Amino acid sequence: MKLKLLKFKCVKSTNDIAHKLIKKKNIRPTIILSEQQTQGRGTMGKTWISKKGNLFLTIFFDISTKKVNFKKFAVLNAFLLKSIFMKKFSNKIKIKWPNDLLFEEKKICGILQEIVSNAGKKFLIVGIGINTNIEPKNKNFSSTSLKHITKKNIDNKKLFIMIKKNYEKFLLKANQNSFSELKKFTKNL
Repeated sequence: MKLKLLKFKCVKSTNDIAHKLIKKKNIRPTIILSEQQTQGRGTMGKTWISKKGNLFLTIFFDISTKKVNFKKFAVLNAFLLKSIFMKKFSNKIKIKWPNDLLFEEKKICGILQEIVSNAGKKFLIVGIGINTNIEPKNKNFSSTSLKHITKKNIDNKKLFIMIKKNYEKFLLKANQNSFSELKKFTKNL
């Protein structure tokens, strides 16, 4: 399933763009990319520190007809991103349930899932913030970056393309497969 791509230089939040598109009935599965966010969000009203040079994206799609409960997508999204990071960067990536990826107990990725209903359908919005090249400073938790792990600058475009392709494969499978089948798929990317 091809994801429509929308690119921005700077937005308040990529998830906010998804909300607006869904409300305007622009409901084709979409991936939104921004170089910068001024008001990135995390779970429970927390702020996601969005330093320019890191990667910020949101994917949204209709889940009205999916076999999988939207809560189980939180597990699948974490496994999918962990598989990509382990293959590309380090096999020491861990999931802090339900929505963070860690390296040596330091956050490298946050995932924010939201549900929006419009026109009788439910849409899953998956916001992803990845500390690719910069380690934001936060009082509440330690963070790191993929650059710190690999000792190399991370090419955000290449990583974005990898994430997009894997989500497109995943969404094709999400239409026909059960949770256990999808979990196996995401672990074996």
